[in-house]
Amino acid sequence: MWTSPITVLFPSRAREFPGQRWVNICLRCAHLVGVAGVAGGFLYDLAHGQWSVYWYLTLVSGIALSLVYLWSGAIWLFELKGLAIIVKVLLLLLGSLVPDTRAAIFILVIILSGLVAHAPGRVRSWRWLRAPEPQRT
Repeated sequence: MWTSPITVLFPSRAREFPGQRWVNICLRCAHLVGVAGVAGGFLYDLAHGQWSVYWYLTLVSGIALSLVYLWSGAIWLFELKGLAIIVKVLLLLLGSLVPDTRAAIFILVIILSGLVAHAPGRVRSWRWLRAPEPQRT
């Protein structure tokens, strides 16, 4: 039987797997270590070789976290927490393209992360765009 991509991406209930909470916690810890190391490059203009391992740790852990969120349900892309991730990635891309802005952008990304991560659940889950809904048969 064929399953619609909308149904796969937007299940009626979020999917979970055993140990998902601990996987999420470990990935977040790795992400924080990576971000702390990346600060050397963004704030103190260290040579790329001195902080590149942290950059890759940040990228890999961030992608892994996003994949866990997507697996649970892509609805988070349409919530403030998903929008914040998209905005942060775009800001960091801008910082890579315009090196003179890297320090300010890095600080802005940290502030945005703290505000969204510690906002009440109703704020983090605010829908900025209507998500597609699976067809009911």
